[in-house]
Amino acid sequence: MQEATIQEFIQKAATLVEALPYIREFEGKTIVIKYGGSAMENPVLRKSTAEDLVLMRYVGMNPVVVHGGGPAINRTLDQLGVESRFHDGLRITDKETMRVVEMVLAGHINKELVSLLNTAGGDAVGLTGKDGNLLHAKQIDVDGSVDIGHVGAITGVHSKVIDVLCEAGFIPVIAPIATDGEGNTWNVNADTAAGEVAAALQAEKLVFLTDTPGLLRDMNEPDSLIHQLRYKEVTSLREQGVIAGGMIPKVEACLRGLDYGVRKTHIIDGRIPHSLLLEIFTVRGLGTLVCH
Repeated sequence: MQEATIQEFIQKAATLVEALPYIREFEGKTIVIKYGGSAMENPVLRKSTAEDLVLMRYVGMNPVVVHGGGPAINRTLDQLGVESRFHDGLRITDKETMRVVEMVLAGHINKELVSLLNTAGGDAVGLTGKDGNLLHAKQIDVDGSVDIGHVGAITGVHSKVIDVLCEAGFIPVIAPIATDGEGNTWNVNADTAAGEVAAALQAEKLVFLTDTPGLLRDMNEPDSLIHQLRYKEVTSLREQGVIAGGMIPKVEACLRGLDYGVRKTHIIDGRIPHSLLLEIFTVRGLGTLVCH
């Protein structure tokens, strides 16, 4: 029994030693994390993800969180008797729906995540794109026959507020709600927002927590994971239908980040406890690396 215990301690020490070069490499670097899916809905995974983010902050990294909240928005709309309508995967967002979206994202989910991180030992601050004029947007271009409402495409990121918070040791937690020069409110795709924030910060890494092992060649075959996706391969894989549905904005956000100086982007399985630590601090990592 004692021998087994010693071996466990040795393995833990080996894990820490393996992490050391990555801690050294990423000290002072910014890591943008798109937080969503099971990692945000499952209580066990929520706790482990919060611990990952706080540990990243304690070892000198600057984690910046951008979160979604589609399922919670749907549930709230259902409770209020408001129909959820979509066009090409985009939520049709009239004024009434926009009020609900802002209430759920900014008033509920954002503050819940902030509390979770603070309870895990961190110092988190919740933001929307309205705070410090962080995210500016205009109405997204869609088929003219459809009034998409308050769905925005980001036109600018004023990242100073994030820089100030990170320099002061805080973890920014951002809800993807944008504004414009006239004070309008825009609902922005969280994947896209994460990519734009990472690009503006020229982050070291952009990481998407998803409910799949990564990008799969066949959605029905978990073993068909594409471990590394090169920029030049994206067009072909989209034409083949490999990059489809909800994976499209994630991959596009990765490319956007790479265009503006993000060094590496990752799409990983957020259903695995401590997936962030496994991705950042181990040799093998997880999921799909999207790179030049």
